[in-house]
Amino acid sequence: MKRKAVDIVEPSNSKRQREHLLDYCDVRPRQDDQGATLWPASPGAIESARVFLKECATSQQKILIVPDKDADGLDAGVIVHRTLTALGAAASSIDVHLVAKGNTIHDEEEREAMKKKNPKYIIVVDQGSSAAPEVIDDPAVKSLIIDHHLSDDFPKDALICKDLRPDIAPLIGYMCAMGTHGDLGNTLKWAPPFPDMQDVFKTHTKKSINDAVSLLNARIVPFRFLLSSNAADCHSARRTAKFDVVSAWEALLAASSPKDILTNRRLLSARAEINEEVERQTHTAPKFSKDGKIAVFHINSAAQVHPVIATRWAGHLKSAKLEIVLVANSGYLPGKVNFSCRIARCARNRDPPVNIISSLKAVADLDTTDLVARMGENFARGHKEASGGIIGIKEFEELMALMKVGEKSDPSLEGEKKPLKKKVQKSPQKNKLDGYFGKKS
Repeated sequence: MKRKAVDIVEPSNSKRQREHLLDYCDVRPRQDDQGATLWPASPGAIESARVFLKECATSQQKILIVPDKDADGLDAGVIVHRTLTALGAAASSIDVHLVAKGNTIHDEEEREAMKKKNPKYIIVVDQGSSAAPEVIDDPAVKSLIIDHHLSDDFPKDALICKDLRPDIAPLIGYMCAMGTHGDLGNTLKWAPPFPDMQDVFKTHTKKSINDAVSLLNARIVPFRFLLSSNAADCHSARRTAKFDVVSAWEALLAASSPKDILTNRRLLSARAEINEEVERQTHTAPKFSKDGKIAVFHINSAAQVHPVIATRWAGHLKSAKLEIVLVANSGYLPGKVNFSCRIARCARNRDPPVNIISSLKAVADLDTTDLVARMGENFARGHKEASGGIIGIKEFEELMALMKVGEKSDPSLEGEKKPLKKKVQKSPQKNKLDGYFGKKS
């Protein structure tokens, strides 16, 4: 007896096409009424920054630079420093103020510390924008705010140094690349509206630039179960429990190329410390909001590793519903929860696009009491794609309750169907082995 022919499905040899993720350069910049591109800021704001820097340099008065503690903030601060000296300012007239752990420039403690340095000009770089009083209480002091974060309170401003002194480009070009890669990732296309950086990458290889960013940002070697990330968001020295930002600032200020940074012993030591702490903290299991859109990891660490872990898990977790990965650290500041949010890689091409700031505020608005007021200005700050906050423990627990973290979703309410069991078809074969042996009479 012949067997019935059974259709055999040949395995496909075609490789799965990797989904194209939008690059920063794919987003259309803002334009004015005449269609001119407003990038990185309006022409008027850029010209005002140029005039301010020229005035600083020629005044021979005390200048205070206040950079943020991450790679793009420190690189931008050193760019400002070198621009001022190239324009004639004495290096001895330029001082730096590095904000203490857990503080912002608007805290009274920081405002007093800046005022004691007796500056005539203050240049604040990459510190974010929020409703606040003057940088310091002295009407005679002039201040320039340079920032790129989303804000409804302060207008965004920007700084262009090349046109002030064309010959300074070779001295700061690699720092522009390092700061940009540190904030936007090292796969950036460098297409318009970004400037042409070919000369920079001919002088300094992308590998040396990325290695320096990796050290400054302590981009940890991927764990055996995590995917590597293109975004670097952890400044090693400042993320250690010691919060040693000054070592990173001094290393950048003394460097003449990216390779100089790679031999800095303090940064190498800090990266090793952060690697160990991230490895210790990253195995925390997530909980999910009831709607499945937010994955929450809760850690307890004196080091600022929560953004690193958020970035790593954002590249690893996959779900049809997942949009945001949130890592909360209750051990960084006493009585506070510092949390970082990143868009999950699987959600980066969603339509409409995921907006972390809007999503966090939408959750907070579900509260019928005064939660939003109690969380204050340090809630939902930063970028649409990378946000977070610093709020009290009680307020964070209330926020998690509004998200319904840990509660199981109800498929009947969401119109979901339970997955059907796969029906196993019976074999068409009739001549089985036991058919060849009849029963003896």
